[in-house]
Amino acid sequence: MRISSVLLLLIGPATLHAQTVDDVMLFPRRALSAGVVYAHEDWSQYWEGTLKRENGNIGTVTTQRVSWMAGYGVTDRLSVMVTVPYVATRASQGPLHGMSGVQDFMLAAKYQILATPLTDRGTLRALVVGAAGIPASNYTPDFQPLSIGLASRQVSGRFTLNFQARDGWFLNGSAGYTWRANVKLDRPAYYTNGQLYLTDEVAMPDVVDYSISAGFQQGRLCIPVSFSQHRTLGGGDIRRQDMPFVSNRMDFGRIDVMVMYRGMSFGTSRIVSGRNVGQATAVTGGLFYTIHF
Repeated sequence: MRISSVLLLLIGPATLHAQTVDDVMLFPRRALSAGVVYAHEDWSQYWEGTLKRENGNIGTVTTQRVSWMAGYGVTDRLSVMVTVPYVATRASQGPLHGMSGVQDFMLAAKYQILATPLTDRGTLRALVVGAAGIPASNYTPDFQPLSIGLASRQVSGRFTLNFQARDGWFLNGSAGYTWRANVKLDRPAYYTNGQLYLTDEVAMPDVVDYSISAGFQQGRLCIPVSFSQHRTLGGGDIRRQDMPFVSNRMDFGRIDVMVMYRGMSFGTSRIVSGRNVGQATAVTGGLFYTIHF
């Protein structure tokens, strides 16, 4: 019911360097950018399996996230990025208390493998991305939907293709695969997907995702609009009248709109379809500064 996603957005005020794991932007060589992104997400309806419903025991679930982010241009073709988010959750109704704490430390490296003119209209670029994440605190994942994360170590790979027109318009396509390690619970047994497991270790299904985005970028202004799909390769559904479980199938489709200018960013997103997730609406804002060495 809760969606754990990390926005890797790094922008410099001198020139625009919008960095996400599924775009083709790179930091200039020996440029360091750092800043903070705030995100506010809430939902009152969710999908219990494929059934869309409300739950008076929790009301509206709100997640707030403050993420410290930094990126560095190692070469003109290679950039690295790190992020550490602080997350707080709460429910507007019922007896369940929210949780808060530092979530997961994430490290990503992006490498441009191709940049070539495509006719006289623009440039075709291709990048590969590798990323890894580990829990940055000893939080529990066994209190969904109010846990601050899934507490699973993960490694992901991604390929992104971009066409940038000379008049500023662009089109991106990106696909990724995430391998997730098992997690441990603070109990000796659990029940999920119609089966009782006499262990504290939970096998986490891997994840595939893809996105397509289009927009306008010229000078210090960038306005991307994107649609992304997230698919879990396994896991069961939430049982009727039960809490979600850490290894549940969590699928969703999301629309994102963002405006970025110099060192500032503002955006919004909406889950438009899902399975075992909340139909969340989110708003984000960020501020960054870049130093050239």
